[in-house]
Amino acid sequence: MSVELLRNFINDSKHIVFFGGAGVSTESGIPDFRSVDGLYNQHYDYPPETILSHHFFMKNPSIFFQFYREKIIHRTAKPNITHNVLTKLEQNGKTLSIITQNIDGLHQLAGSQHVYELHGSIHRNHCMECQQFYNLNDIITMPLIPRCHCGGIIKPDVILYEESLPDHTVTQAIHALQTADLLIVAGTSLRVYPAASFVDYFNGEHTVIINKEQTSYDHRAQLCFHSSLGEIFQQIL
Repeated sequence: MSVELLRNFINDSKHIVFFGGAGVSTESGIPDFRSVDGLYNQHYDYPPETILSHHFFMKNPSIFFQFYREKIIHRTAKPNITHNVLTKLEQNGKTLSIITQNIDGLHQLAGSQHVYELHGSIHRNHCMECQQFYNLNDIITMPLIPRCHCGGIIKPDVILYEESLPDHTVTQAIHALQTADLLIVAGTSLRVYPAASFVDYFNGEHTVIINKEQTSYDHRAQLCFHSSLGEIFQQIL
């Protein structure tokens, strides 16, 4: 499939939605979850899905935070070519909404303005007792289980298994999809629900999928690229 056609879709679009998954950040050195080298295929005392669940967090906060600090937080990660090209498109006047399943904040770090984080962010943390806000640096400098001055445990604003997606973010994301004419789905297998079901809200003209592996939505797209995002976005630039 031609990258030139993708460029034409972008140039002709009035509102682009970029729906991204873990594959968007792998080229920044952040491992994904389900690939051969992903987080879920490594050996731990508990399955990662269990450690990253609400009930496990409440019952075993020390184990949760050890895993969270070692495997989820990547302080040195920087935006890659995909993040930067998206920012460039917006700076050049394109109406662009980013719906991301990632919690790393790299889209904002690159300069994107309209980012809807379905699964939250490592950069926001709140005391479970008094709701005091703490940033990522605050958490990193605290003991293993971070605690507020009131004594409450500080919980990262990331959506754990068994927790619901944030209503306000969901509403914004759906509205963006319903008003867009171009949807670019990138770096996601579209196997994680309910996030994957969001693409069903798109009724625009063109759907483009960029993912190393095939997805169950490939047949619905006008363009499919089974390659790295960096390779495609370098050509877009």
